[in-house]
Order: sequence, then structure tokens, then C-alpha cells
Amino acid sequence: MLKAENKIFSNLYGEKDWRLKGAMARGTWNNTKELLLKGKDFILEEVKKSGLRGRGGAGFPTGLKLSFMPKNIEHKPHYLVVNADESEPGTCKDREILRNDPHLLIEGCLLSSFAISAKACYIYIRGEYYNESSNLQQAINEAYENGLIGKNACKSGWDFDLYLHRGAGAYICGEETALLESLEGKKGQPRLKPPFPAAVGLYGCPTTVNNVETIAVIPTIIRRGSSWFADIGRPKNTGTKIFCISGHVNSPCNVEEEMGIPLKELIEKHAGGVRGGWENLLAVIPGGASVPLIPKSICDNVLMDFDSLQEVQSGLGTAAVIVMDKSTDIIEAISRLSHFYMHESCGQCTPCREGTGWLYRMMTKMIKGDLLSPEVDKLLSVTKQVEGHTICALGDAAAWPIQGLLRHFREDVEKRIIEHNKIKEVA
Repeated sequence: MLKAENKIFSNLYGEKDWRLKGAMARGTWNNTKELLLKGKDFILEEVKKSGLRGRGGAGFPTGLKLSFMPKNIEHKPHYLVVNADESEPGTCKDREILRNDPHLLIEGCLLSSFAISAKACYIYIRGEYYNESSNLQQAINEAYENGLIGKNACKSGWDFDLYLHRGAGAYICGEETALLESLEGKKGQPRLKPPFPAAVGLYGCPTTVNNVETIAVIPTIIRRGSSWFADIGRPKNTGTKIFCISGHVNSPCNVEEEMGIPLKELIEKHAGGVRGGWENLLAVIPGGASVPLIPKSICDNVLMDFDSLQEVQSGLGTAAVIVMDKSTDIIEAISRLSHFYMHESCGQCTPCREGTGWLYRMMTKMIKGDLLSPEVDKLLSVTKQVEGHTICALGDAAAWPIQGLLRHFREDVEKRIIEHNKIKEVA
């Protein structure tokens, strides 16, 4: 269990003042000038040594991603773009940072931008997050008024501007290149890669896109040292993480815990346990709606980190833990996710545009059991044809929940088909 002194987000529940005065009392903006004066290479090296991996879902090493930016800044400006388009079903961690501790993010934007030689940063926030965007804009204004950002930020000699941009509520704009397209005023559709944003990003300039939680932890890592962060969690899965626990638990919550905490301990200590007791657990989606579910037999012992969940053919994703007890119609639950991905597909890629609709229609038939066994095999085959064959990962996100269902609950699907056929025969 994470010790109180190791928590980065000390105002996660909004019990304290989120404005500048309250943030400074908690240590934000403490000696920021000195951190900047240590130099860009120092910041990049500390982030690398900390082992921080992206908190937006992919888990790519953050220090490595920042280091992809070209060193030469003579010809084109550099940009940092913060992805606050939190639209993954079950995920609600970034909104707590934006609403309750926005100065943590703003300081992180300054340090990260300085490290990659970006004099401007854009925060792209989900359109529905009105209160969050209001608090964040007020915090940005406070930072400007107090000389923390803007010309000669923190009296360090570095000029830095921060802009808040509200999106229009499209899930696809959570994909980094679709986000850049939307930020430029175009339709939010993913770009082909390469070129990657570090080479050709916002306005055709070198750009790093990273998640809110990832950027918000960087100042604390620099301040307290990379070894402190690296000592929390497990090798290659270091530091703290905000977990969003929802579904059939007694006390749904967001909680900051160390990486690698057992799933059972996470649910029982922080969410009051599964409704009806642990034995009433059916399955858990451990990382937001796009990762495959895992049944109770795996949940008993699995650890909550990138590598442990990958070993059981799932993923940590955004660490949005969706708990389903035995009252759940597991087929209908996955069908609802299929509908979501069908609805949110941008339609650019044929496998995704056509495949997500077909997958949803097959899932609605599966709810009733109105399928033949060979059609279930065909459904699985189509998910494999969609997976990995689209410009962005939305195709994968549509395929993986269905693959998880058929991997662990194929017997339930077959049973429903048999029951449906019996009803047809009687009719």
C-alpha cells in the first residue's frame, strides 16, 4: 500500500484549495526556477531514470518519448500538446487533476516544454469538461499574473506560453494525431504514421503529445529525484498511478496507489470490496473499456501494472477498473462497448468503418443467442481482421473486448445459443 508521504496528488478529492495559494502550500511551484536552471538534459535524464511510462494507455517510456524531439530549434518551433480528451469509458482520473490540482499540471507543462525546447504548450481538453476547463483556465491566469509562466517564466529567462483548447466531444480526438488535426481546426481524423509527431506534428512542427497524469507527475519526480520514483512499484512498472474503480463495488472511487498492487487488494482496500463479496465476482475490465476483460480466476492473483496484465492477455490501459459481479449479463455488457466503438469510429479506415458496425450487429444477435456456432468463429475471425489493420488503435479497441469475451466466456455464449434454439423448437 502506498505511503501517504509518497502520494503525488495530495488534493485528489478536492478537499483543499485548488488555487495557486493552496497549491503552493502543498509544494507546487517550489524552487521551479532552480529546476529549470539545472538544464534540459538534466530534466530529460531524470525522467528517463525514473522509469515513468505514459499514463494515457499505451505505457510508452516518457523520457524516451521526450528525447525523440530534435535538438535543432533554428528552423521550426517545438510544441508540447497535453491530451486532456479523457473519453475512454470508465476513465475519470485526469478530470480530478484538472479540477482539484491544476497547478501540478501547469508546472509539469513548463518543465516538460523546457526540456524539449517548446516555447508554447496546448492543453486539449474534452468539451464536456466544463468545470475542469474553468478551473484550469483560472489556474493558468493565476500563473501568468504571478510570473510563473509567460515571458521570463519563474524568472528563469525562459519564455513560455500555455493555451487551453476545448474539444467538441469526439472520442477519436483522444488519439494523438486526430487531436492534432482537431487542434488545427480540421476534422478529427488520425494521420498516417510515419511521420511521427516528433518530426511532423502540430502545424508541421516537432511536437510531443502526452497525457495529463504523465505531465503532472514530472515536477515531483524532478524535485524528489528519479530514484525516489523508481523505488515505488515494480521494475519497468515504477511509480504511482491513479486507479478509477467503478461498477459492482461497494464504494466506487479514484485512488492513487503504487504500480503493481494486487487487483484484489486494490478493490477490497479502497472500493469496499465486490458487491456481495469477492466470490460474487464474475469479471473485471482492468484498464478502461478498450482492453480485454479477465475472469475471477485471474483477478485472484493478478498485479496491476503494464507487464503483469499483458501476461494475462489484457492491459493496464488507463487503469480504469470496471468490476462486474455475477448479476451481469456479460454478453450484453460487451455488446454495449461494441456500440460505443461503432458510434465513435471516424470512418476513415474501411476495416473500422465497416467492421465495428458488423461486430455490433453480431453482438446484438449474440445477446439473444440467435447465432450458429460457426458464426461465433466467424465473429472472432473478423475481430482479428480489424485488429492491427487501421490507422489508429480504435479498431483494436473494438476487437479486444469481444476477443476477451470469447477467450474466457465462450461456454456462456454456446449455452445461450443452445437455449435460444430450444425456445425456437418449442415455438
